[in-house]
Amino acid sequence: MKIFGSSGTRGVVGEQLTPEFVLRVAKAAGTVFGADRVAIARDTRVTGEMFADAASSGLAAVGADVDRLGVTPTPAAVRYCEIESVPAVVITASHNPPEYNGVKLVGDDGVELDVSTLEDIEDRVLADEYDSAAWDETGDVRRIESLNDDYVDELLESVDRETIADADLTVALDPGHGAGALTSPDFFRRLGCRVVTVNAQPDGHFPGRDPEPVSKHLGDLRRLVRAADADVGIAHDGDADRAVFVDEHGEGINGDASLAAMAADALDPGDATVAAVNVSQRLVDVCEDRGATLELTPIGATNIITRIRELQAEGATIPISGEGNGGVFFPPYRLVRDGAYVGAKFLELLADRDATASEVVAPYTDYHNVRINVAYETDAELDAMLSAAADYAHGADADLNTIDGYRLDYGDAWVLVRPSGTEPKVRIYAEAGDPDRARDLAEGVESALLAALA
Repeated sequence: MKIFGSSGTRGVVGEQLTPEFVLRVAKAAGTVFGADRVAIARDTRVTGEMFADAASSGLAAVGADVDRLGVTPTPAAVRYCEIESVPAVVITASHNPPEYNGVKLVGDDGVELDVSTLEDIEDRVLADEYDSAAWDETGDVRRIESLNDDYVDELLESVDRETIADADLTVALDPGHGAGALTSPDFFRRLGCRVVTVNAQPDGHFPGRDPEPVSKHLGDLRRLVRAADADVGIAHDGDADRAVFVDEHGEGINGDASLAAMAADALDPGDATVAAVNVSQRLVDVCEDRGATLELTPIGATNIITRIRELQAEGATIPISGEGNGGVFFPPYRLVRDGAYVGAKFLELLADRDATASEVVAPYTDYHNVRINVAYETDAELDAMLSAAADYAHGADADLNTIDGYRLDYGDAWVLVRPSGTEPKVRIYAEAGDPDRARDLAEGVESALLAALA
């Protein structure tokens, strides 16, 4: 049994994720941490307090004092870990639907745990082996109140506040009822922007839209951009570690295009960047143009972080990395995906170039993407689909990459099929210059998977 996927562990509450399970994960994490003090943070989900209580009990049971950070963006919790030199248990399901919750683990250096440490924790959960504190040595609990304000204050010192303010930008902001609702409106206003909001009330039922900031969920934001004559729209996921953009016309900006635009601004010859195996040709083109090296990893923030740290240890300069879902790292700032920081960096581009959002991403809009999810219910169904994917991949006239699933490169296009690390789905990604070509590639793989299910 594998507990930790590409970004922590997540599941439907009451099914895959229960208080008993979270308590065991917290006890295992506390045992491996070996720390006197551990922080607990959560997003706005209605089950967050319940799971934070379970995690608090587990940590106290192994002898760790607990800092309860409350509802806060994941990047704010990560900042706290770095500043205070304490590890953390973050209760969040990020972009998953409201019925989900999850656990993400952060080290005392302010970086999500690497794969090998997660495996140590996983082994303890599966073996039910934990430290146990005596009755008079169990941990105490305290609540930290100033976390969100401190996080915003640091953000303001980390970006070009003056240049952004001078641009006199109007920002339409959609925190999606998540943790970013507590920090991002204040942050962008203090940057000197006029800010209008939608779905900006913290609410774990997510009444305005689902937490994932994808095009079909951002209709309210697109309408707000047009109604307010905003320069740009910015949307977050549930824990605000991602930023997705809408241009001044109210049209969604592909996350791969915004990543490519920011990478083109950040990369110099000899630099390196890290992306997942579903990387867009847009970023490949930027790296070739800038003379930078592109390193590919399995999908997921944990894998990207691990590779960034390996390259940094080798002396590489990595100014930017990330995925086209809005999850972007700026390692010189902090090795975390931070939706507010990424939003501000995009505003810097608009201000520096005195350009509109659509103009900034225009060089990176010539590719078309298709994504299809095929759900399964049993391990047998998953095995059948993966077997069909392998047969399809090895029979295709394309270059094959198997670092994570099966990526087929056709020269003018590519398609990737892999199981999700967070949901019971097999994901299919395709990209091509011709939208029909991308759709045909994705549907070809989909047909093979559905035939296996049938």
